[in-house]
Amino acid sequence: MRIGTGARHWLPLLGLALAIIASPAASPRAQPDIPVVAAASDLKFALEEIAGSFRRETGLDLKLTFGSSGNFARQIAQGAPFQLFLSADEAYVEALADQGRTVDRGAIYAVGRIVLFAPKGSPLTVDAGLAGLKTALDQDRIKRFAIANPEHAPYGRAAEQALRAQELWETIKPLLVLGENVSQAAQFALSGSAQGGIFAYSLALAPSVSGLGSFYILPPDAHAPLRQRMVLLKGAGRAAREFYAYLQGTPARAIFRRYGFLLPGETS
Repeated sequence: MRIGTGARHWLPLLGLALAIIASPAASPRAQPDIPVVAAASDLKFALEEIAGSFRRETGLDLKLTFGSSGNFARQIAQGAPFQLFLSADEAYVEALADQGRTVDRGAIYAVGRIVLFAPKGSPLTVDAGLAGLKTALDQDRIKRFAIANPEHAPYGRAAEQALRAQELWETIKPLLVLGENVSQAAQFALSGSAQGGIFAYSLALAPSVSGLGSFYILPPDAHAPLRQRMVLLKGAGRAAREFYAYLQGTPARAIFRRYGFLLPGETS
């Protein structure tokens, strides 16, 4: 088909108009910098949900990365370009603040809890006092048991403390499978390579985990409080600062609570 001379003049304009229609509308809050948020791995499911809500409400994007709090703290001290750090142990935040790496000393956003978990088919009976674990150990029915590495994972330290409180640490220590972080410990406990494990209540409540076994929340006096503190790091931009504020608001707090976290000031 031949195109007339007049049509040739407006075709480029039509093409431009179609391109504008087909392309996403420009955000009124363009983001030259997408902040990387370093978060303790017990937050994986809760924080992904909160970040999704934040994106929908603000149009701002984030990049979440999960791992052990101790490893993140070491990376930040060495200059890693994170803008916001959510630690499972407030001591790491306080140490970074003392080093001048943070905007201030941050804020407690949640208090974590741990569970004794047994996957389906496990010989382990779960209970708050770890009596079922003691029986299974005495009967040599536990071959592998998963926790996070206590050297750098706060939930691993809490698991060790709970096991020591019941005088089970020395017995179970040779059987331990150590996750690099609490999320990996949960994976080990779920995979069938271990007969059970101790990990974050927030992970046990996740829909992809809760139906794969049974669990019991360990009492808070079984371990030191898992006071989880977050902080903005030096150089944090607008999106990171807005997300930090959002994490302290009602929608985020409701999600934290739904995933089993205690909020600041709560005891149960």
